[in-house]
Amino acid sequence: MYKIISSALLSLLIISAIPATSLGETAPTQAPEAAAQVADTPANEAAPAAAAPEAVAPAEAQAQATEAATAAPAQVEKPKKSFLEKLAPIFILLVVVAIVLGRLPAVEGVNHSAAYRKRRVFNWLPLGMTYAFLYMGRYNIKVSQHAFGDKNLLGNDLDVNACGAAGANMAADLCTPLMTNPDFAFIFMVGTWVYGCSFLLNGPLTDRLGGKFAILTGAGGAAVMNLLMGLLTWYALNGGEDGQDVRSNFRYLMAALYGANMYFQSFGAVAIVKCNAPWFHLRERGVFGAIFGILISLGIYFAFDIGYMIIESMALEMVFFIPTFLLIIFWFVDFFIVRNTPGEAGFEDFNLGDASTDGERLPARQVFAMMLKNPIIITIACIEFCSGFLRQAIMQWYRTFAKQTDAVLGLKGDFVYDNWGMLLCCAGIMGGVMAGVISDRVFQSRRGPVAGILYLGMTIGAVILTFIYDTPMVGGMVVLMSMCVIGVHGMLSGTASMDFGGKQNVGTAVGIIDGFVYAGTGVMSLLYMFILPDDSNPMVSGNPENWISWPMSMIPISLLGFLLATRVWNAKPKAK
Repeated sequence: MYKIISSALLSLLIISAIPATSLGETAPTQAPEAAAQVADTPANEAAPAAAAPEAVAPAEAQAQATEAATAAPAQVEKPKKSFLEKLAPIFILLVVVAIVLGRLPAVEGVNHSAAYRKRRVFNWLPLGMTYAFLYMGRYNIKVSQHAFGDKNLLGNDLDVNACGAAGANMAADLCTPLMTNPDFAFIFMVGTWVYGCSFLLNGPLTDRLGGKFAILTGAGGAAVMNLLMGLLTWYALNGGEDGQDVRSNFRYLMAALYGANMYFQSFGAVAIVKCNAPWFHLRERGVFGAIFGILISLGIYFAFDIGYMIIESMALEMVFFIPTFLLIIFWFVDFFIVRNTPGEAGFEDFNLGDASTDGERLPARQVFAMMLKNPIIITIACIEFCSGFLRQAIMQWYRTFAKQTDAVLGLKGDFVYDNWGMLLCCAGIMGGVMAGVISDRVFQSRRGPVAGILYLGMTIGAVILTFIYDTPMVGGMVVLMSMCVIGVHGMLSGTASMDFGGKQNVGTAVGIIDGFVYAGTGVMSLLYMFILPDDSNPMVSGNPENWISWPMSMIPISLLGFLLATRVWNAKPKAK
């Protein structure tokens, strides 16, 4: 299986090494002579002022000229990396991961034929890519936030400098962003709470109708909702006076569509775990957890870096239309390729060594009661509540913090800011692989120890972040914290739900656990709607001191996650 992955990824790596001027543009840079001329200009203009009587003192004028000359070269634009150059680090990392996983010794007592392993790849790979593109159609609302924030309620460009200086004396429609920080928090809160509650219906529905049904329903519904969000965006920005009512109520209209989108999105995780549970033995599922983490990470890359590329080069509504197109393509791929079980693909179903039963299917109400009475399932769900809070606190708000405090901290445009999606992807891949391999090979397929170790790292990171969030070290720290929390999420939502739910009830189990994840995200959004600065006043949101509640809020949540993880340190399902 892994040889196939390695070959495919190596081919992509070779392609990425080829210069691709058509896929990437290089921003114009100043020639050295031009830069020197720009640097000299302030000094030449400062000279008359220095010579004038009763004007600036010669020493002070000289200091000003020197400072201006020093600062001028910093305005030279950096060459932009091509699309393939940005992808290269991810391809390299995936190749290394595939080789490492391929070198691992076979799991004792689990022997699959080469044909079975090959067919299993062709089952989870299209499923995984669909899941990644669901992420693209889920987090594009965050990617578009800054672009919406650069427009005012009239649909025109927002003049930040004019509004910052005299915002109180200008019309509200001119100086109010189309989407403020509280607006985004409200929209995201609605979506995440819809997602979190959807498991009440979608978990049992997936257990009854199968993972293939769930992925087709989720991808198809999310494609339609992204199409509608794109049309709403187009009309708000191009509808002129006729679109004023849409712009005035943009928060609520977008929240309604995003909430519907998140209902269909909630089928994604349930589908991918339900489909893969019958294909992986208990002792292989740590590796599947790594695969699940990789898929999440690729989805984050598609959502953020590719999403920002779309916004920079195309109309804003395309950030919704392109995921629509991709989800439709993979809907058809899944329809023809994905199978619910090995038996449906012509292979023999086998004993998975987990909590599966071969008896009669239980009614949904009885399954829910059984799951909610299981202390391990509930503890895992509570841990994932913390994961939902922390993961999105970092993913959704770091770039907003960096952008709005850029005048003071200068974080916008640095390596972490420009490569946010790529770094989150790499961090997630490393966290997922590390968690999966250690769980299977060191802790005998116990998930609690790995979750506890990673949450200890999150707790330490949150404490450190409180002291360094207003320094250049903040970017590296949030990337490391993301590696920990994505590793936990892939391990518990993607693997432990299989272990303790069994193949018959895994849909309900992962629904409960994933529902708690987004309940945590909803609480985070509600909290941040009130405690984070409102960017309708740039003087407030631009002051880093007003953002101290962002890192401080992560400390108690990460500590709670660590303490809960210690409660399931020795938990392991009993085979039935």
